[in-house]
Amino acid sequence: MSNPRLSAQQRRQDILQRTTAEGPSTVDDLAARYDVTPSTIRRDLTRLGEAGLLARTYGGVIAVNGHGESSLPERAGEAQGEKRAIAKLAAERITAGATLILDAGSTIAAMTPHLRHREELTVVTPNLQVINDLSDENSPVQVIAVAGRLRKLSRSFVGALAEATLERVRGDIAFLGADSVSSDGQLCEMETEQTRLKEIIGRRVTQVYVLAHGAKLGKAIGQASLSMPPSWTVVTDESAQPEHIEQLRALGHEVIVA
Repeated sequence: MSNPRLSAQQRRQDILQRTTAEGPSTVDDLAARYDVTPSTIRRDLTRLGEAGLLARTYGGVIAVNGHGESSLPERAGEAQGEKRAIAKLAAERITAGATLILDAGSTIAAMTPHLRHREELTVVTPNLQVINDLSDENSPVQVIAVAGRLRKLSRSFVGALAEATLERVRGDIAFLGADSVSSDGQLCEMETEQTRLKEIIGRRVTQVYVLAHGAKLGKAIGQASLSMPPSWTVVTDESAQPEHIEQLRALGHEVIVA
C-alpha cells in the first residue's frame, strides 16, 4: 500500500504513473492502495480525466496516453487525404434544409469546409472544432452547441449535460466518428461517455453515417463499444481492406468507399 499521507496532488500523480505502467485499475483497488474512500478516488479520477490523462471505464480507469489515444490535433495530421475524401463524400449526402448532428472527431471536423456556405442548414454538435469552424458571422449555417464536460483530448463535450441536451433534439442525419470499427460491427471508443453519446445521437435521427478511414476498420480499440444497428452506414476510403468491408456488409451495413 502507498503512503496514506500522500497529498491529493501526489496521490493523483502516483495513480497516473501506476496505471500507465500497470494498466487498468478499479476504484476499489485504488481506494485500498491509498487507504482513502472510493469517493476520494472518484474525485481524483475526475480531475485526471478533465486533464485528458485518464479515461474512465466501467468501475475503474485506464491511462490514456499509456494506451495509445492521441489528441485531436495529433489525429488531425493522420490520414489527411483519406479523411478529406470521406468528409467530402459524406457532405454530399446532405440535403437542403437538413438538421445534422455532428459527432466529435477529426474526420467529422473535416466536413465543415463543405458546410459553412450551405443555406438552410442546422448543425447540432458537441465538437468544439466544428463549432469554431461554423461560427463565422458570414456563414448562414445555424449552430446549436451541445455543452457538458469538456473532454480535452477529443475537444468535445460529453457527460450528463450533453446527453440531456441531445435527448431534446431531433435531426435528420447524424455523422459519427470512431476510434475503430471492429469486424463484428462494434463502434469502439476509449470511454463509455463517448459511446453513450453516440447511442443517444443514433436515436434522435433517421439516418446515421459512421466515418472511419481504412486503418480503423477490423480493429477493437479502447475500453468502450456499442453495437451498430444494421441500418447504420459506414463511410470509409480505398485504403480499407476488402475483407473488413465484406465483414461489415455481411452484418447488413451499407459500406460506402470514398
